[in-house]
Amino acid sequence: MSHNIPVPTESKSQINKAGKILAEGHLFSDEYHKALDLANRWRACHAYPINTFQATLRTKIGNCQGDVLVAQRLKRMPTIIDKLTRFPNMQLTTMQDIAGIRGIFDDLKDVEFIVSKYLNNKNFPHEFVSSYDYISSPRDVDGYRSHHLVYKYSNKQKPIYGGLRIEIQLRTKLQHIWATAVETMGTFLGQALKSKQGEKEWLDFFALVSSAFAFLENTPRVPRFSHLSKKQTIEQLAKMEQELGAIEKMKNFSTVVSSIGSKKSYTYHLLVLNSLKHTIEVYTYDRDNFENAMNDYAKFEDEAARGSKLEPVLVSAGPMENLRKAYPNLFLDISEFEKTLMDMIKS
Repeated sequence: MSHNIPVPTESKSQINKAGKILAEGHLFSDEYHKALDLANRWRACHAYPINTFQATLRTKIGNCQGDVLVAQRLKRMPTIIDKLTRFPNMQLTTMQDIAGIRGIFDDLKDVEFIVSKYLNNKNFPHEFVSSYDYISSPRDVDGYRSHHLVYKYSNKQKPIYGGLRIEIQLRTKLQHIWATAVETMGTFLGQALKSKQGEKEWLDFFALVSSAFAFLENTPRVPRFSHLSKKQTIEQLAKMEQELGAIEKMKNFSTVVSSIGSKKSYTYHLLVLNSLKHTIEVYTYDRDNFENAMNDYAKFEDEAARGSKLEPVLVSAGPMENLRKAYPNLFLDISEFEKTLMDMIKS
């Protein structure tokens, strides 16, 4: 699957300047539109390296014990702009997670196995940038747990893509259903919980759930709750859940997927979530229509920037069923999270 989308010919400093203009947010100026066009082209050129990395991950998971789901995505433009706004020193050209690949594993041992396969591979051609182990040290503010590896693409045959960054997220199913529940609730509440922003009660609730889930996986707890025993954690969780009515709210937020495309397996899916109507439209593209997919994606994002309640995201994950598993938050499906949470509280 080769999407040889060219890297913009503009200089790095012009691309970074475009990022600054977007962060300032003068939505309807010409300057903003030119900046948005450049940022869209900068994002689009990551499609080539992301496919290379997806293929590599798929070969590495051959020896894993359980099932593994692999999915990839280019970061949504509103999220990119939000990040540039929140971190004024961040540059668009060095943002690490514009291109993201995700591996979701049945078992923690498999996550550790794959991390070591990356970190100990002396022949891996790409340049290692960083490793963040949020499983051994969960993020205190929100309880996020996952292992991230960041690389810079390097390939003598394709020097044009050299230096583009790819982030690999490796996590267990349990860590994944937690993360998607955070994202889904964030969408409904109109709060960027996944960016560590939002009402303190909800951030605290999810951080505590994460700490409870860590007991199930025998991994370090979220630091601010690490003094609690398992019993105390679950008691506090039951109390918070009741005060927030969290499970009840989640049940009310189950949604209708209005169109799931035919059974034919497409390469790309453009999902457009309408958080007012609680609906999702799904547009599908085969591999030859990647340009169309990118154009439609940009159009929906433009509408979103102008204040519509639409959240578009373009993903590649093969058949629709895989997509639902890899991105349950896009289908607002938090039933597994609800069930795990209920089972813990009942116990």
